[in-house]
Amino acid sequence: MPERAAPEWYAGGLRFECTGCGECCTGPPGYVHFSDEEAQAMAARVGLTPEQFRKAYARKTSMGWSLRERKTPHGYDCVFLDRITEPGKALCKVYEDRPTQCRTFPWWPEVLASEKSWKLTARQCEGIGRGGFVPIERIRIERDRTPK
Repeated sequence: MPERAAPEWYAGGLRFECTGCGECCTGPPGYVHFSDEEAQAMAARVGLTPEQFRKAYARKTSMGWSLRERKTPHGYDCVFLDRITEPGKALCKVYEDRPTQCRTFPWWPEVLASEKSWKLTARQCEGIGRGGFVPIERIRIERDRTPK
């Protein structure tokens, strides 16, 4: 008889609401990878061809293309993080077409690995533990969409 997997520690669901703080879009240097389809959508959003978009806003890494970052007093901000337009907020200039990696935060497997990792992430993300209740079914969908 196959062994049944233990239920996730968050089987009862979790609370999360994006507050627009931008903490998930800044920090130490890192990567925000995107697919060719995502590059096309972001390029269209900023009025460029995918080639122009990559030249202006991306960098090639050993794992594929990643959005560029810029050094700010907050850390290394994503090139599309806008802290000026709406004071007190950090807005994404390509929000509607942002990469899957961005769309699925905070439902990344490494964040959901344990209650401890969830609480550690909450130190940077003020939306964790706030807002609407997110049921386990929705969390699983987002977690499983996270790029590997």
